[in-house]
Amino acid sequence: MKQLLTTAYLLFLCCVSLMAQSEKDLPARPQPSRLVVDYTGTLTADQSQALEQKLVTFNDSTSSQIAVVVMATTGDYDIADYAVALGRFWGVGSKEFNNGIILLVAKEDRKMWIATGYGLEGALPDALAKRIIENEIKPNFRENDFYRGLDQGTDAIIGAIKGEYTSPEHHTRGDDDDGPVGFFIILIVIIYIIYVIKKGGGGGGTYHRRGRHHFPAIWWLPSGGSSLGGRSSWGGGSSGGGFGGFGGGSFGGGGAGGSW
Repeated sequence: MKQLLTTAYLLFLCCVSLMAQSEKDLPARPQPSRLVVDYTGTLTADQSQALEQKLVTFNDSTSSQIAVVVMATTGDYDIADYAVALGRFWGVGSKEFNNGIILLVAKEDRKMWIATGYGLEGALPDALAKRIIENEIKPNFRENDFYRGLDQGTDAIIGAIKGEYTSPEHHTRGDDDDGPVGFFIILIVIIYIIYVIKKGGGGGGTYHRRGRHHFPAIWWLPSGGSSLGGRSSWGGGSSGGGFGGFGGGSFGGGGAGGSW
């Protein structure tokens, strides 16, 4: 047992180093703070402001934060891992409730992903997030109506959080979902990471799967508050209004995605 704990601790230090390297590939938090960040100029100023105001109003009334991010590409990174890493790096959602959501669109990759914080995985399970993508967002994106897709998609996400948008596969997490099961899951993850590092050398700050880079799956690390400034080449994004800033929320890897 002592040897296992020592191995886990050394692995933890290694993963912290890998995560720090990976975060250098993430854009810095928007300044001033805002919930709609368009690095591609896809949205007009009025469209961006309309989305921003809706999400700020929802944040003010519920404390849940929905961040919409539109970028050209996630590069060599898998969009699911990128979305979760970005949500943690920015700290979307409150630290107390982990009630943040990232709706990430990689326009040139023609891919999207909805990443859910720990506290909203019950209200927005993977099956429901997938349904929102397929029914509300994807049809509009295929018509090149990105604003309508994001507008209807965020309306559906808000409805899901309020319990007004449901799916036959709706699932809620119980209070007993953690505990011993969680310990064994973490143990399995640790063993798997050790295997990957030994097999692939563990270098470069990323893992590889089917030719794509992946951020280390260690979402229990502290979110937000990083001293890393991120890349400055992502652009300024859209202007916000009235948003007080992200609260240090955490993400556990839940969510769903698709392409169009």
